[in-house]
Amino acid sequence: MFPLNQPEYPAKIKEKDGKRTIFDELRGCYVALTPEEWVRQNFVQMLLHRYGYPASLMANESAIELNGMIRRCDTIVYDRSLRPRMIVEYKAPTVKIDKKVFAQISRYNLVLKVDYLVISNGIQHYCCKMDYEKNTFSFLNDIPTYSTLTE
Repeated sequence: MFPLNQPEYPAKIKEKDGKRTIFDELRGCYVALTPEEWVRQNFVQMLLHRYGYPASLMANESAIELNGMIRRCDTIVYDRSLRPRMIVEYKAPTVKIDKKVFAQISRYNLVLKVDYLVISNGIQHYCCKMDYEKNTFSFLNDIPTYSTLTE
């Protein structure tokens, strides 16, 4: 798989029916190992081990209803009251992060109204903190730790 701009972890990868799969700790099963999934699994491990996010308060591929259609958020992080606090959107390392990607995660946020939006293609990571009172957002230099996220 692609080298990423985040710490490596010992991924559980196996072949199933001639296709490579990777273990998703949050879903508790093996899933198809696509470039985007490679980014997701590495990023989730970074959230768990570097930033102190509890696995029990994160969900991958969570369904939301948006304009009468079901959409799936790549990862949602919840606080201890199970209120969504962060949406993370992943792209393959070869995908450029552009306005379309920001528009996609912004549409998801119309439903969830989280405090933080994160986008990563494994090479570049962007984190925005929302300010709903001023109807603005600001880019952060780093992803907040879980304790900061839930303050």
